[in-house]
This record gives sequence, structure tokens and C-alpha cells, in this order.
Amino acid sequence: MTLLALSAVAAEKAAEQATDTALVEGAILLGVATLFVLLFRRLGLGAVLGYLIAGSLVGPYGLGLVGGGESKLAFAEIGIAFLLFLVGLELHPRRLWNMRRAIFGLGFAQVAITGLILSGLIFLTLGFSWQAALALGLPLALSSTAQVLPGLKSSGRINSPFGEKAFSILLFQDLAIVPMITIVAVLSRAPADPSAPPGWQLALYTVAAIVVLVLAGRFVVNPLLRVIGRYGERELFVVVGLLVVIASAAFMHSLHLSTALGTFIAGVMLADSPYRHEIEADVEPFRLVLLGLFFLAVGMVLDLNVIRDDPLRVVGLAAGLVVVKATILTLLVRLFGKPWNVALGLGLLLSQGGEFGFLLFTQATGALLIAPAAASLFSAVVTLSMISTPFLMLFARNLEFAPDTDIGELEDPENAPRGSVIVVGYGRFGQIVTQMLNAVDCSVTLIDKKPSQIETSGRYNTKVYYGDGLKVDVLRRAGADEARLIVFCTDDRSVDAAVLAPIGKAFPDAKLLMRVFDRRQLMAVDGARISGAIRETFESSIALGLMALRQLDIDDGEIADVEQALRHLDATRLDAQIREGDLAAGMDHRFVAGGGRQAASVLEALRERRRTAKLAREEPATG
Repeated sequence: MTLLALSAVAAEKAAEQATDTALVEGAILLGVATLFVLLFRRLGLGAVLGYLIAGSLVGPYGLGLVGGGESKLAFAEIGIAFLLFLVGLELHPRRLWNMRRAIFGLGFAQVAITGLILSGLIFLTLGFSWQAALALGLPLALSSTAQVLPGLKSSGRINSPFGEKAFSILLFQDLAIVPMITIVAVLSRAPADPSAPPGWQLALYTVAAIVVLVLAGRFVVNPLLRVIGRYGERELFVVVGLLVVIASAAFMHSLHLSTALGTFIAGVMLADSPYRHEIEADVEPFRLVLLGLFFLAVGMVLDLNVIRDDPLRVVGLAAGLVVVKATILTLLVRLFGKPWNVALGLGLLLSQGGEFGFLLFTQATGALLIAPAAASLFSAVVTLSMISTPFLMLFARNLEFAPDTDIGELEDPENAPRGSVIVVGYGRFGQIVTQMLNAVDCSVTLIDKKPSQIETSGRYNTKVYYGDGLKVDVLRRAGADEARLIVFCTDDRSVDAAVLAPIGKAFPDAKLLMRVFDRRQLMAVDGARISGAIRETFESSIALGLMALRQLDIDDGEIADVEQALRHLDATRLDAQIREGDLAAGMDHRFVAGGGRQAASVLEALRERRRTAKLAREEPATG
């Protein structure tokens, strides 16, 4: 056998062995990750912590079942690019412009002040040179975009005032990666890389790249999506979604810029596209898989020997990082005019180290600013701080839902012009009711007790007054003595007759209407002077049921009979439940599979009436 043939056989065997290794390692990673994510989800600690622990357990510093953590980490960073793309899809350029003060004000202050303070502490306490301290302190100012944003996004809080502030800070941190890389390059002690562009050139590249991505989104991607939408090929949306993310990341990477920033800009450019939701649904599964792989890889590269050799030092540094970052950000948010509860919530939420720290530590090592041992130490510190995040987020979430606007800044209902209708609660339900009242030029006074809702409504030029509209004194200040109607649109399930009776007594000339959650609450408000109440899902359920019957090609007359019978049966059943105070009353007044004689008789009576009316119309007139 010739040498060439032997080489070919060896290469084939090596490729086969690599494939076998990749399959086995993939099975191990996915299996262990599934186990730990389920466990930590069950404990309420989040999936991220499960991925980190799973990666450290099977990685080279744990049981050694899987290797190549660095290469997997480099690949898995595409998951962050997918995450920023999906976040960009939810941010219209106009909304992003409205957030500019938070991005370039609070975001810049957090990165600069936190980075300099951490650098100073490292320089004074750990004996590093000022160059090394700066190369370590600035990356530590960054927080984990991949850890914080998925939680905000999946829970729908990314668009809340609290979520917008957190996102603004994280977005500036991603923007700050480019100047941080430039600072490391300027301080570098290594021989200059002739292929690396200088810092001023990187800045120009960044501006030019953003312009290119904006133009590509408007004049290439959007027209392409319109063509695909015309053909209705679902798999092509998947292809285009992946193409946009990967092409944007590759373009930015070729210019030595942040891939995450590139995909974010691409997402923003598609935010007003009519196909945004289609792309989001198609790309989301890839984001979930790649982000999971990212955190697995982070756990794998965690050098457990560093923690084992000096656990107190590593844990102490991680705890110190969390405390310092939380304290600085809390004070900064407070200086920007937010109350203490919101400031502390944001401080805790963003107190961990970030995934880009691993990248910058690698850059600093290559620049001969820090030793590999220092990079391993601070990588372990960042990872431990990320492990603490699920616990701190539990506290942050409680603080988030406290008022995020100073009560003193909100206007009292006493200053509201007198209206003929008072709407209490300006959420999704109250907004629709108010639109219908505005359609007939009815004067409406809006009251809500959630400062965040009032702040959001103000952005859309809607004046909402602060107060608890279930209290008599608040309603009196709002002009309830002169109102013809008070509509309660809150989602408070605890409201009952004891709450509403004093209101009806105080304002006898005003009719009261109410949104209730279900028939239990409808029974609970019985006895109060309520002119009408609507269960929040009853009418929409009937509308969807009617749509379902039409899709089944049921006769229009039969559909009308079913609706009328259902409404009659439900009202009869509700009367029995209120009268007897028992949910089990009137159980025979329901349509059930294979039974329900009372319901069937009502429907049959309606059918007979319709047949009789039809015969009467068809019977010829007699002379």
C-alpha cells in the first residue's frame, strides 16, 4: 500500500473517530443538561444555573467526560447573537430613540464608573499593575446579557419600564466591547499584529457597519421577505431568519467588531416588518439551543482547580464583585431619579459578571497584560457570580413590581377635569372600554394605581391619574359626585360586595359597571349596587366558539340557536348559583357530551320555534 493510500486511510479513520466522539459528547452533554435543567427548574433556580453546573460536572475539570470547552464556547457565542437579534425585533427604531437617554446616560455611567472603581480596587488590593488592573476591571463591569435578557423576554417584561432600563444598560455594555478591545490593544505588551486595525479605524468601521446593516435591512431583507410571503413557503422564513443572523454576525466579525451588536441592529431594522413575528417564531428554537450550549461551555471551561486550591479567595472575590456592582448601580439609578426599590432591583439584576468577560480576558492574556493563571482566576470569579444570579433575581423581581415612579411626581385625580364617566384601571381591558367611550365623545377620567402603567400611558399622550379607584375618597376627588357612570376595569380578584357597597352608597346617582374574573367573583359582588358585570373571558369564549362552528360548516340558524341557548342556560345557572351560594347549583343547565337533558330541551325548543317561524313565512297567503 502506498504512502498516499495509508494517509487517506488514516485520515478517514481520524474523521470517523472525530464523528464518533462528537456524537458521544453531544449525547452526554444533552443528557446531563436535561437532567440538571429539569432539577433546577423544579427548584425554581432557572435553567442557566442547571446548564452551568452540568457543564462543570462533565467538563475536563470535572469528570472529564467531554472536552474542547474553548471551541464549543466560541461556537456557542452565536447564541448571544441570536438573542440580541430577537431583542432587536421587539424594538422599533422610534422606541430605541426614545431610550437614548437611558442607553447613553445611565449605560455609559454604569460601565465607566463601575469599570474604573473595580480597576482601582484590583490595583490596590491584589498587587496587579495598573495596566493589568484596567484589563481586568473594565470587563468585570459588564453583566450577563445572555442570562438577564432571556428571563425578561420570556416573561414579557422586556417592554416594561423596568425591563427597558435593564436592557438600556446591557445594550451600552455590548457597545462598550469595541472600545474595551481597543484599550487592551493600546496597552498591549505583545508585538503589534499588522493585520489588526487601529482603534480609530474600528470606530469608523462600527459606524459604517451600522449604516450598511440598516440599508441591507431596508432594501434587501424586507423586499425579500415580501417575495417569500407571497409564495407562503414557511421553510424559507427559517432560512432567511438564519441568513440574517449569521450574515450580520459574520460581517461584523470580519471587521473585528461585536457580532452581537450587528445582529441587534439587523433585528431593529426588521422590527416594523409585517413578517417580524414569523421570523421570531422560526429563529427562537435556535436561540434556545445555542444559548444552552453557551452556558454548558462556560461551565466546561471553569477551572475547578482554581476554586479547589483557594476556595475562600475565589468565593470572596465573586461576592465582592456582586456587592460592588450592585451598590454602584443602585446609587447611579437613584441619581437618575428612580426610587430606591427600582434602583436596588436593577442593581441586583445586573450584579453578575458577563460572558464577554471571557473574551476580554483572553484578549488581555494574548496582549501579555495578565498571566493565564489570572485569566483563569477571574473567569472562575465571573462564573461564580453568574451562578448567584438566579437567587438575586428572585429579590429583583419583587422589587421590580413595586412602583418605579416617585409617587410625588404623579398627578392626583383632584386635578382631573370633571367627566361623565370614570374608568378605574387603564390596563388592556380598560383601554378598549375607554376607546369606545371616546368614540362617542364622552368625557372620561382615567384612574390607575400602577405608576408604571401611568408612565407607559403618558408616552402615548394619554393622561391617567394616580390613585386607588376602589376607595371612596379617591373617587370623590375625581368627581364621582357628578359622574353618570363608574366603570371598574381592574384585574383585582379580591373585589367583592364589601368593597363596592360603600361606593354605591356614596354615589347613588352613578351607575356602576364592573369587570369580574369569573363566576365566583360575580357571586361575590352580589348584593352591591352593580348595574352590570362582564366576566373577562365569557364574551371572547363565545366569539371563538361561534367561529369554530362556522368553520365546521354548521347552518347559520343552528349557530344562532346554540348561542341563544348557551346564554340562556348560563344566565339560569348563574341565578341558581347566586341564589343558593353554591357553584354546584344548576349543573344540569350545561351542554355536555352525551347528556344534559335540560340543555338539550332548551335548544330543541329554540329549533322548534325557528322551524315554526320558517313554515309561517313559507305558507301562502289565503284570500
